[in-house]
Amino acid sequence: MIWVLWAILAIVALFLSVILIRTVLFRPAHCKKEDATPCTFDREAAITALRELIRCRTVSRYAGQAEDDAEFERLVGMIPSLYPSFAAACPLMRFDGRGLLYHWKGKQEGAATVLMAHYDVVPADEHAWKHPPFEAVIEDNILYGRGALDTKITLNAAIFAVNHLIDRGFVPEHDVYLAFSGGEEVNGVGAPNIVDYFHNKGIEVALVLDEGGAVVEGAFPGITAPTAMIGIAEKGMIDLEYRVRSSGGHASAPKPRNPVGALARACCAVLSHPPKMHISKPVAEMFDTLGRHSSFFYRMLFANLWCFAPVLDMLAKKRGGDMNALLRTTVAFTRMKGSDANNVLPPEATMVSNIRLNPVDTMDGTIAYLRKVIDDPKLDLRPIHGMNPSRISRTDCEGYRRIKHAVQATWRDAIVSPYLMVQCSDSRHWGVLSDCVYRFSAMDLTQEERRTIHGNNEHVRLEVIGRAVEFYLRLLQNS
Repeated sequence: MIWVLWAILAIVALFLSVILIRTVLFRPAHCKKEDATPCTFDREAAITALRELIRCRTVSRYAGQAEDDAEFERLVGMIPSLYPSFAAACPLMRFDGRGLLYHWKGKQEGAATVLMAHYDVVPADEHAWKHPPFEAVIEDNILYGRGALDTKITLNAAIFAVNHLIDRGFVPEHDVYLAFSGGEEVNGVGAPNIVDYFHNKGIEVALVLDEGGAVVEGAFPGITAPTAMIGIAEKGMIDLEYRVRSSGGHASAPKPRNPVGALARACCAVLSHPPKMHISKPVAEMFDTLGRHSSFFYRMLFANLWCFAPVLDMLAKKRGGDMNALLRTTVAFTRMKGSDANNVLPPEATMVSNIRLNPVDTMDGTIAYLRKVIDDPKLDLRPIHGMNPSRISRTDCEGYRRIKHAVQATWRDAIVSPYLMVQCSDSRHWGVLSDCVYRFSAMDLTQEERRTIHGNNEHVRLEVIGRAVEFYLRLLQNS
């Protein structure tokens, strides 16, 4: 039996050798740093322009009658005064849903570049803010205001960069379009209408850039350097309603089955059996890029997912958060309603979950999976609204390389990586026209700043406003 022991030891040694060799070889490729020629422009003017945009109360709401149309028109009307050369050289087309499309004519025919942003913002609880959210107050080199990050900063940076280049006599090789929506926060039709225009006109698209990832720290385990995350796809989404009906009755004599109890069992069943892990193409590319820069333990993990994928799955399910969201379709229960009285059994009870779909999953397939897990024929599932995951964009093309080069020249210490965006954006509509649609917000953000997006005291450092303009200048000069 000694030979059996030796055989086992040999197999273990071979296994460990394979693991260690793959880990040692899992190193980042040598990458030449991009030339970082200084960008000279009026940084104070860029800050001043952004402050003016923030002062417009362009708050979008699902109840359209609660919006202030005059504030949206005020923002559009001030663009010629804030960016005069841009307004003079780039004609504006307007679309239903507060869609704005500016056209900067290039030197020759060819596929166009599309730069996106939205100028609507979410509501702000003004009493909870350190400074009024629509006064664009500057304190200690920090600008406070709703939309300072999401996304008036990139709208301002893109227009300001075009305006600056026009003043310098620069003309892009191919057409550049700036496509802005005034209803992104409420899934408005502005962006889809612009996409329809491109489709009907047969305009070829080389690159679409919208909001998404940013330059951040602590975004990946084992990495201390800043990472620039470029979204190459985004998850789908379903708001799903669960409904149970009964005959109601007095709470003093309850029947064995209660609508609220049925919903509770359904909720527990779903949480106990989350959808399976799928390492989609965007996540696989992110692991392959960032894993090579990570610490030894994580390099070993990501270099050997053929072996350690179950460990990654277990850790993700246990901890939740960003990593879990990247690996699977997630289900978050957000609302529940039963009886209107304390002593009355509800004749009907409902709850709602917000589901974010992994790129390999679909709305229909996920709903079918949840029906099977819940296994209750008396419980109805109804999608309120939703969308399937976006098309996955390429990373082996000139469009991605242009963004990557502009990022590396602006944030020279950042590691650039593709990733899967777990939120939704207007960029998803462009997948019907191109597989070169990317999601990157041209900002380096602290964790504190990131937490203020859609929250109280949204703010940005003044230096970041300038770097956003730098990024667009470099991107456009390579158009």
